[in-house]
Amino acid sequence: MPHKVLIIIGAAAEALDTLYPFFRLKEAGYEVVVAGPQARLYPLVMHEIPPGWDITREGPSYHMAADIAFADVKPEQFLGLFVTGGRAPEYLRYDQNLMAITRHFFEKGKPVASVCHGVEIIAAADVIRGKRVATVAKCAMDVTFAGGTFVNEGCVRDGNLVSGRTWHDNHLFMREFMKMLTDAEKSA
Repeated sequence: MPHKVLIIIGAAAEALDTLYPFFRLKEAGYEVVVAGPQARLYPLVMHEIPPGWDITREGPSYHMAADIAFADVKPEQFLGLFVTGGRAPEYLRYDQNLMAITRHFFEKGKPVASVCHGVEIIAAADVIRGKRVATVAKCAMDVTFAGGTFVNEGCVRDGNLVSGRTWHDNHLFMREFMKMLTDAEKSA
């Protein structure tokens, strides 16, 4: 039976932050389970900074269904956790079930990947104190306030956490996340 990896989403999760890891994990043979506040369909968004803009423009994108609600997740059944970006983490970080799920992965030393605004979830869970963390530059303050050190690189690994800035870094941090999952499988 394949090992399971949990992906966190909500309304306005970033499409490329989410879909690339979703299909990369499936391609490698993992059972991917998508979790959200409720088990339902969520709209994803596209984020980009157009030429001449100083801020991110958001547009509609694909949709993705959550297989399970946060309240029903049994984190001990999962090998790893992927925390996606977009605007969803702004409100997901207030969900106490998600905070408990996130803390479980860090307490057990299981592989965790975070991209872009996903840092808002791991910062709110108070699990990045003393860790080096990559995220989009506008979330650097979230890292600092949570006791971490912001690093402006495409792939930063610190213990069981690997992080990237945006979907532009998927090819960098996902390669490391896949290695972490393989190592965790061997010791499971």
